[in-house]
Amino acid sequence: MEFNKENIIELANRYSYLTSDVAIEKEVKQWLKTNKYLNKELFIRLCCWKSPRPKRHYINNEERKIIEVTRLAFSTNNEKERIASLLTLYGVRYPVASTILHFAFPDKYPIMDFRVIESLGWKKPSYYSFKFWEKYFP
Repeated sequence: MEFNKENIIELANRYSYLTSDVAIEKEVKQWLKTNKYLNKELFIRLCCWKSPRPKRHYINNEERKIIEVTRLAFSTNNEKERIASLLTLYGVRYPVASTILHFAFPDKYPIMDFRVIESLGWKKPSYYSFKFWEKYFP
């Protein structure tokens, strides 16, 4: 593909400038002050903020299940139960689960990202596991 001014403008116009990090963070934090769960709309926005490609999977989750699962994840003190519950949602894997938990508990959970893993000098695992989760979130 040749990159000339017209190509660049066309590509830039197709780029999605979604809600800024600050705006979505503010909205989710405000929601979580009065609701100890995510609804489907916020769940999809938050998941897409972290990883937009699996959106087709996120939207396949029923709102009732999203509410039930996030309510459990936000209320339990059992770390394994917390992460395992989130992983039952379509499209949610460890990095997206960490994002959901980061917005609910910003002081406890950083967002899991391969760039962070590499910057720590760790080898990115071929698959994430609860054992790796415990190492990342001691």
